[in-house]
Amino acid sequence: MRPAVSFILITVMLDSMGIGLIVPVMPDLIQEIQGSDLGTAALWGGILSTTFAVMQFLFGPVIGGLSDRFGRRPVLLISLVVMALDYLVMAVAGSIALLMLGRIVGGITAATQSTANAYMADISRPEDRAANFGLVGAAFGLGFVLGPLLGGLLAEFGTRAPFYAAAALAALNAVFGYVVLRETVTDDIRRPFRWKRANPLGSFRQLGRLPGLGPLLIVFFLYQLAFMVYPAVWAYFGKERFGWEPATIGLSLALFGIMLAIVQGGLIRWVLRLLGERGTVVYGHLIDVAAFLAIAFVTSGTIALILTPIAALAAVITPALQGIMSKAVGPDAQGELQGALTSVTALAMILSPMMMTSAFAAFTDTNAAVYMPGAPFVLSAGLIVVGLVVFVAYPPRKTAPVEG
Repeated sequence: MRPAVSFILITVMLDSMGIGLIVPVMPDLIQEIQGSDLGTAALWGGILSTTFAVMQFLFGPVIGGLSDRFGRRPVLLISLVVMALDYLVMAVAGSIALLMLGRIVGGITAATQSTANAYMADISRPEDRAANFGLVGAAFGLGFVLGPLLGGLLAEFGTRAPFYAAAALAALNAVFGYVVLRETVTDDIRRPFRWKRANPLGSFRQLGRLPGLGPLLIVFFLYQLAFMVYPAVWAYFGKERFGWEPATIGLSLALFGIMLAIVQGGLIRWVLRLLGERGTVVYGHLIDVAAFLAIAFVTSGTIALILTPIAALAAVITPALQGIMSKAVGPDAQGELQGALTSVTALAMILSPMMMTSAFAAFTDTNAAVYMPGAPFVLSAGLIVVGLVVFVAYPPRKTAPVEG
């Protein structure tokens, strides 16, 4: 594998790890800073997580647009340096305000996944993009597994240790990227940076004008909204339905993350060859509907653990959709497209937890007319069905590049 591709995959993995790395210590850290009880710490933890997602939503198109103008290399390297400094600030933070500032800056720098995907689009042939986007997804899944695991181990050295580790990893990767990363944005595809397009609404509006791309953005959003059911309610669902302890919940999430990496890093290439990009999207939706409904109604914890990695087989949807959409825009708009997709994902991260936890609370309340801890997964299955209907009803068409 080329060193530059390795750098891109490590960058995405660090984006994913950086979130999970600090999760194990956040309750204790917030209590340490605030001197509050666990309930208040959880409330502040939710606020910090939402702030992080909001920043990704707002700045995904900005970072993507900047990379279309100034190049992928400077945007990625500067973001990594700022990310390292941000973790150092959070490591010494003595107030909730400073932690909030850290999550604001962290959300902005983590939006570089759009630039990483744009780089992969730059160096890939159109027919290879979906598979290579799968490598990016695999790196994210690997970080999803390693982050909490490493964070839990480092927590033995204190609540600040994971932040120092995250800072060191980001700094080392910046040095690696400085050595191996070449620029892919040439003067032929470079375009001016415009604020009216470097915001989520402007970016969605511009891209939505391309025939067939608007419905694909809707499908992508619905899938992300449904997928977020796992981080939103899985821990609560496992405890309520099966009486799982934290260790079992962690194991189930690790199984899911490992299978996610296997599917997006390798299996997707076989599925794409067999079904094509469009058929892969349909297959992924059908698997997801079956998996969500099975999880919703299963009563055995053992069967649920078996279903967890099987559910990850649907993870081919994201890279296949990215591949289809990437072909619909010109080489000068890859950063803008990936920035818009980052914002769509972040918007789902903002909205889905509220939807899923509300459904869980409503159907597990002592006064609920129907007791159904799996209700959020039924809701997710419904969202996937709607997405599949939209995808089938509005087949993607070859489009002209976005105008500058």
